[in-house]
Amino acid sequence: MKDFLHALAKRLKCNTTAYENYHRIYVPEGHPLKCAPQEPLRVNVLFQHIQNMLSGDTAVIAETGDSWFNCQKLKLPKGCGYEFQMQYGSIGWSVGATLGYAQAAKDKRIIACIGDGSFQVTAQDVSTMLRCGQNQIIFLINNGGYTIEVEIHDGPYNVIKNWNYTALVDAIHNGEGKCWTTKVRCEEDLVEAIETATGAKKDCLCFIEVICHKDDTSKELLEWGSRVSAANSRPPNPQ
Repeated sequence: MKDFLHALAKRLKCNTTAYENYHRIYVPEGHPLKCAPQEPLRVNVLFQHIQNMLSGDTAVIAETGDSWFNCQKLKLPKGCGYEFQMQYGSIGWSVGATLGYAQAAKDKRIIACIGDGSFQVTAQDVSTMLRCGQNQIIFLINNGGYTIEVEIHDGPYNVIKNWNYTALVDAIHNGEGKCWTTKVRCEEDLVEAIETATGAKKDCLCFIEVICHKDDTSKELLEWGSRVSAANSRPPNPQ
Protein backbone atom coordinates (compact mmCIF):
# COMPACT_ATOMS: atom_id res chain seq x y z
CA MET A 1 0.00 0.00 0.00
CA LYS A 2 2.86 2.39 0.81
CA ASP A 3 4.42 1.84 -2.63
CA PHE A 4 1.02 2.27 -4.28
CA LEU A 5 0.35 5.60 -2.53
CA HIS A 6 3.79 6.95 -3.46
CA ALA A 7 3.21 6.00 -7.11
CA LEU A 8 -0.32 7.43 -7.05
CA ALA A 9 0.91 10.74 -5.62
CA LYS A 10 3.15 11.25 -8.65
CA ARG A 11 0.15 10.95 -10.98
CA LEU A 12 -2.20 13.28 -9.07
CA LYS A 13 -2.48 17.02 -9.51
CA CYS A 14 -2.38 18.93 -6.22
CA ASN A 15 -5.78 20.44 -5.42
CA THR A 16 -5.95 22.48 -2.21
CA THR A 17 -9.48 23.83 -2.70
CA ALA A 18 -11.10 21.77 0.06
CA TYR A 19 -8.34 22.66 2.52
CA GLU A 20 -8.58 26.36 1.66
CA ASN A 21 -12.36 26.34 2.09
CA TYR A 22 -12.02 24.56 5.45
CA HIS A 23 -9.38 27.03 6.60
CA ARG A 24 -11.55 29.95 5.48
CA ILE A 25 -14.66 28.94 7.45
CA TYR A 26 -12.98 27.26 10.46
CA VAL A 27 -13.70 29.00 13.76
CA PRO A 28 -11.82 27.64 16.79
CA GLU A 29 -13.58 27.56 20.16
CA GLY A 30 -14.42 31.11 21.11
CA HIS A 31 -12.97 33.32 18.35
CA PRO A 32 -12.25 33.17 14.61
CA LEU A 33 -8.65 33.08 13.45
CA LYS A 34 -7.11 36.53 13.34
CA CYS A 35 -6.74 38.06 9.88
CA ALA A 36 -3.29 38.89 8.58
CA PRO A 37 -2.75 42.55 7.58
CA GLN A 38 -4.70 43.34 4.39
CA GLU A 39 -5.90 39.70 4.13
CA PRO A 40 -9.20 39.40 2.24
CA LEU A 41 -12.02 39.66 4.75
CA ARG A 42 -13.63 36.42 5.94
CA VAL A 43 -17.31 36.24 6.78
CA ASN A 44 -16.68 34.85 10.27
CA VAL A 45 -14.47 37.86 11.04
CA LEU A 46 -17.21 40.18 9.75
CA PHE A 47 -19.73 38.68 12.15
CA GLN A 48 -17.30 38.90 15.05
CA HIS A 49 -17.30 42.66 14.53
CA ILE A 50 -21.09 42.74 14.10
CA GLN A 51 -21.37 40.93 17.43
CA ASN A 52 -19.43 43.75 19.08
CA MET A 53 -21.85 46.32 17.62
CA LEU A 54 -24.93 44.85 19.30
CA SER A 55 -26.68 46.45 22.25
CA GLY A 56 -30.17 46.91 23.60
CA ASP A 57 -30.51 49.86 21.24
CA THR A 58 -29.98 47.78 18.08
CA ALA A 59 -31.92 45.17 16.12
CA VAL A 60 -30.65 42.56 13.66
CA ILE A 61 -32.37 41.68 10.39
CA ALA A 62 -31.06 38.47 8.78
CA GLU A 63 -31.68 37.87 5.07
CA THR A 64 -32.53 34.49 3.60
CA GLY A 65 -29.28 32.66 2.81
CA ASP A 66 -26.04 32.24 4.70
CA SER A 67 -26.94 35.24 6.88
CA TRP A 68 -29.56 32.93 8.43
CA PHE A 69 -26.84 30.73 9.87
CA ASN A 70 -24.30 33.43 10.72
CA CYS A 71 -26.84 35.62 12.51
CA GLN A 72 -28.21 32.63 14.45
CA LYS A 73 -24.81 32.41 16.20
CA LEU A 74 -24.91 36.02 17.41
CA LYS A 75 -25.37 36.46 21.16
CA LEU A 76 -28.04 39.12 21.60
CA PRO A 77 -27.78 41.57 24.52
CA LYS A 78 -30.93 42.19 26.53
CA GLY A 79 -33.36 44.28 24.49
CA CYS A 80 -31.65 43.68 21.14
CA GLY A 81 -34.21 42.90 18.44
CA TYR A 82 -33.84 40.03 15.99
CA GLU A 83 -35.86 39.15 12.90
CA PHE A 84 -35.36 36.51 10.25
CA GLN A 85 -37.52 34.60 7.83
CA MET A 86 -36.95 30.87 7.62
CA GLN A 87 -39.80 28.77 6.31
CA TYR A 88 -41.01 31.01 3.50
CA GLY A 89 -37.48 31.57 2.18
CA SER A 90 -38.25 34.57 -0.02
CA ILE A 91 -35.00 36.20 -1.10
CA GLY A 92 -34.97 39.96 -0.84
CA TRP A 93 -37.38 39.87 2.12
CA SER A 94 -34.97 41.61 4.48
CA VAL A 95 -34.71 44.88 2.51
CA GLY A 96 -38.41 45.64 2.96
CA ALA A 97 -38.32 44.20 6.49
CA THR A 98 -35.48 46.58 7.37
CA LEU A 99 -37.52 49.49 6.03
CA GLY A 100 -40.61 48.52 8.02
CA TYR A 101 -38.79 47.68 11.25
CA ALA A 102 -36.85 50.96 11.23
CA GLN A 103 -40.03 52.94 10.60
CA ALA A 104 -41.83 51.28 13.52
CA ALA A 105 -38.96 51.00 16.03
CA LYS A 106 -37.57 54.53 16.08
CA ASP A 107 -35.70 53.77 19.32
CA LYS A 108 -33.44 51.15 17.69
CA ARG A 109 -30.76 51.25 15.03
CA ILE A 110 -31.19 48.40 12.59
CA ILE A 111 -28.24 46.27 11.50
CA ALA A 112 -29.18 44.34 8.35
CA CYS A 113 -27.12 41.50 6.87
CA ILE A 114 -28.11 41.02 3.23
CA GLY A 115 -26.57 38.98 0.41
CA ASP A 116 -25.94 40.46 -3.02
CA GLY A 117 -28.36 38.14 -4.83
CA SER A 118 -31.17 38.94 -2.41
CA PHE A 119 -30.51 42.68 -2.55
CA GLN A 120 -30.87 42.70 -6.33
CA VAL A 121 -34.51 41.64 -5.97
CA THR A 122 -35.70 44.50 -3.72
CA ALA A 123 -32.96 47.16 -3.81
CA GLN A 124 -35.46 49.90 -4.65
CA ASP A 125 -36.72 49.92 -1.05
CA VAL A 126 -33.56 51.87 -0.15
CA SER A 127 -35.24 54.84 -1.82
CA THR A 128 -38.05 54.84 0.73
CA MET A 129 -35.57 54.37 3.59
CA LEU A 130 -33.85 57.59 2.52
CA ARG A 131 -37.13 59.43 2.00
CA CYS A 132 -38.15 58.48 5.54
CA GLY A 133 -34.81 59.64 6.99
CA GLN A 134 -33.84 56.23 8.40
CA ASN A 135 -30.35 55.49 9.76
CA GLN A 136 -29.94 51.72 9.51
CA ILE A 137 -26.60 50.03 8.84
CA ILE A 138 -26.78 47.64 5.89
CA PHE A 139 -23.99 45.11 5.42
CA LEU A 140 -24.23 44.02 1.78
CA ILE A 141 -22.33 40.74 1.58
CA ASN A 142 -21.04 40.54 -1.99
CA ASN A 143 -19.82 37.05 -2.83
CA GLY A 144 -20.85 37.04 -6.46
CA GLY A 145 -23.91 34.84 -6.52
CA TYR A 146 -26.69 32.86 -4.88
CA THR A 147 -24.44 31.05 -2.41
CA ILE A 148 -27.21 29.14 -0.65
CA GLU A 149 -28.43 27.80 -4.01
CA VAL A 150 -24.88 26.75 -4.91
CA GLU A 151 -24.85 24.45 -1.87
CA ILE A 152 -28.22 22.93 -2.89
CA HIS A 153 -27.72 22.58 -6.65
CA ASP A 154 -24.67 24.16 -8.23
CA GLY A 155 -24.75 25.57 -11.74
CA PRO A 156 -23.99 28.64 -13.84
CA TYR A 157 -27.45 30.05 -13.10
CA ASN A 158 -26.26 30.77 -9.53
CA VAL A 159 -23.67 33.29 -10.75
CA ILE A 160 -25.25 36.72 -10.94
CA LYS A 161 -24.28 39.92 -12.74
CA ASN A 162 -22.17 41.89 -10.30
CA TRP A 163 -23.36 45.42 -9.52
CA ASN A 164 -21.50 48.42 -8.21
CA TYR A 165 -23.72 48.37 -5.13
CA THR A 166 -22.37 51.48 -3.44
CA ALA A 167 -22.74 53.45 -6.68
CA LEU A 168 -26.33 52.20 -7.00
CA VAL A 169 -27.21 53.42 -3.50
CA ASP A 170 -25.43 56.72 -4.18
CA ALA A 171 -27.55 57.10 -7.32
CA ILE A 172 -30.74 56.40 -5.35
CA HIS A 173 -29.57 58.92 -2.74
CA ASN A 174 -29.10 61.57 -5.45
CA GLY A 175 -28.02 64.18 -2.92
CA GLU A 176 -31.33 64.07 -1.04
CA GLY A 177 -31.29 62.87 2.55
CA LYS A 178 -28.49 61.44 4.66
CA CYS A 179 -26.56 58.53 3.16
CA TRP A 180 -23.02 57.17 3.44
CA THR A 181 -21.59 54.25 1.46
CA THR A 182 -18.28 52.41 1.39
CA LYS A 183 -16.67 49.16 0.22
CA VAL A 184 -14.57 46.97 2.50
CA ARG A 185 -12.17 44.24 1.43
CA CYS A 186 -10.14 43.55 4.58
CA GLU A 187 -10.54 43.75 8.35
CA GLU A 188 -8.81 47.12 8.52
CA ASP A 189 -11.37 48.56 6.08
CA LEU A 190 -14.20 47.03 8.13
CA VAL A 191 -13.00 48.48 11.44
CA GLU A 192 -12.75 51.93 9.89
CA ALA A 193 -16.20 51.61 8.28
CA ILE A 194 -17.87 50.55 11.54
CA GLU A 195 -16.20 53.40 13.42
CA THR A 196 -17.56 55.86 10.85
CA ALA A 197 -21.06 54.32 10.76
CA THR A 198 -21.40 54.37 14.55
CA GLY A 199 -19.67 57.73 14.96
CA ALA A 200 -19.58 60.57 12.47
CA LYS A 201 -22.33 59.04 10.30
CA LYS A 202 -24.59 57.68 13.04
CA ASP A 203 -27.52 59.76 11.77
CA CYS A 204 -27.13 58.49 8.18
CA LEU A 205 -28.24 55.42 6.35
CA CYS A 206 -24.92 53.57 6.18
CA PHE A 207 -24.42 51.08 3.36
CA ILE A 208 -21.30 48.92 3.73
CA GLU A 209 -20.50 46.60 0.82
CA VAL A 210 -18.39 43.70 2.06
CA ILE A 211 -16.39 41.90 -0.65
CA CYS A 212 -16.07 38.19 0.22
CA HIS A 213 -14.84 35.02 -1.47
CA LYS A 214 -17.58 33.11 -3.29
CA ASP A 215 -16.84 29.92 -1.32
CA ASP A 216 -16.75 31.60 2.09
CA THR A 217 -19.77 30.01 3.76
CA SER A 218 -20.68 28.76 7.22
CA LYS A 219 -20.33 25.07 7.95
CA GLU A 220 -24.02 25.06 8.88
CA LEU A 221 -24.94 26.11 5.34
CA LEU A 222 -22.77 23.36 3.87
CA GLU A 223 -24.54 20.73 5.98
CA TRP A 224 -28.01 22.19 5.40
CA GLY A 225 -27.41 22.49 1.65
CA SER A 226 -26.29 18.87 1.35
CA ARG A 227 -29.39 17.66 3.22
CA VAL A 228 -31.77 19.75 1.10
CA SER A 229 -29.99 18.60 -2.05
CA ALA A 230 -30.43 14.98 -1.00
CA ALA A 231 -34.11 15.55 -0.26
CA ASN A 232 -34.64 17.26 -3.62
CA SER A 233 -32.99 14.34 -5.42
CA ARG A 234 -35.39 11.69 -4.10
CA PRO A 235 -37.46 9.94 -6.80
CA PRO A 236 -41.18 10.74 -6.90
CA ASN A 237 -43.34 8.86 -4.46
CA PRO A 238 -46.52 7.91 -6.32
CA GLN A 239 -49.56 7.87 -4.08
